[in-house]
Amino acid sequence: MSHTVPPVLSVVPSRALVDEKFRVLVENLPPGAPVTLHSLHQSEDKDYWEAYGHYISDERGAVSVADDLSFGGTYTGKEAMGLLWSMRPVPGSRDALRLRKSDVCTPLLVNISVYSGHVTEGFREQTPLASSITERWYMAPGVQRIVLKDKGVGGTLFIPPGPGPFPGVLDMWGGGGGLVEYRAALLASHGYVSLALQYLDPNALKSADLEYEYFERAFNIVKEHPQVIPDRVGCLGLSLGANITMSLAAESNVVKPRCGVCIGGGHLFGRLTNLKDWMNRIPEGLPVDENNHERWRSVCLPIPEDPSLKLEVGKIKCPMLLVNGLDDQNWAAVECADDIAKMMRAAGKEHLLTRLHYPDAGHLIEPPYSPHFRASKFKKVTTKRIVILLWGGQTKPHADAQEDAWNKILSFLQQHLYSNTTPKARM
Repeated sequence: MSHTVPPVLSVVPSRALVDEKFRVLVENLPPGAPVTLHSLHQSEDKDYWEAYGHYISDERGAVSVADDLSFGGTYTGKEAMGLLWSMRPVPGSRDALRLRKSDVCTPLLVNISVYSGHVTEGFREQTPLASSITERWYMAPGVQRIVLKDKGVGGTLFIPPGPGPFPGVLDMWGGGGGLVEYRAALLASHGYVSLALQYLDPNALKSADLEYEYFERAFNIVKEHPQVIPDRVGCLGLSLGANITMSLAAESNVVKPRCGVCIGGGHLFGRLTNLKDWMNRIPEGLPVDENNHERWRSVCLPIPEDPSLKLEVGKIKCPMLLVNGLDDQNWAAVECADDIAKMMRAAGKEHLLTRLHYPDAGHLIEPPYSPHFRASKFKKVTTKRIVILLWGGQTKPHADAQEDAWNKILSFLQQHLYSNTTPKARM
């Protein structure tokens, strides 16, 4: 490609929260020129992730990722954020990776470049026509990050900027255990005091992290914080965290969540008195797919009729939002949601239930523009054995589900936790 004026690539905004859209524009190209837009990120584990799309410049010599068609690559069509949600490990990477941010005090850096022609490989061995670095943040300026060191609860508290008081959210991830902060940091960026709860981590906590009361204490830490409106605290959980959210709403005599959001979870195995016992219900030798990836959804099928094997969801008194992918291969969350609706209907509580079901989406419905992982490595807490779990989902519909679900989760939290308009997150 020859031209007198070098191409210019811009990303606006160049610094933004991870759930904000950007605009990628290339100018000063020859009209009708084939080019490739490419994104590259090096993870904290030093793995490289990439996405790319093939474009043809318009009569003005410009390409707008939001407005123009990608004719090939890791995504096709008009996809403003395809350079993020279609990211995948570069060829030759380790198997079954999952991209997750550990240090939320630093941005996720993405290098976006434009190359001449429709390129499919060897990007790092070629010289781009132009490049730009964009910063993607989970934690907005002014958000405070406080590591918990008391009351026998492990986790990190995120407090929004401003005088407060704010609504609160207890944020819980799944059976992989450990401390995952990025969603709680993003919630704080949207105006919620959020506790990223650590549990099922024997390296950080003793037996306290296995008992039901541990979660009640964690909820009360949020509720009793001076920056929190005490009667406006909700729970949000994914996978096992969704089961805990459901359990707190249905069974606890100590805490009363204002609302709950459950992503890819359910109501089985009864009251969560001890998490280690709950995790031991996941047997060895589960079915695998053609790639030897474990499918856990069979653990809870068929849904039992015995009420002692299920939470008493008819006792729930707060609004609940269930978010599920119809291609969830890790848990029978959709079948669980059907049974939950049936039980709540019988108790006259179905009006408290809102359900979101997404075709061809998998188990891990995360904040928007996160890459999709159909399968990834997983360390079983009880046996310490590393397996590859099949989460399910197809990349494009899963990405659409993540964007739609996140917006509806924020709207649900605003409706039930805020008495006025949620503050707009700013970078």
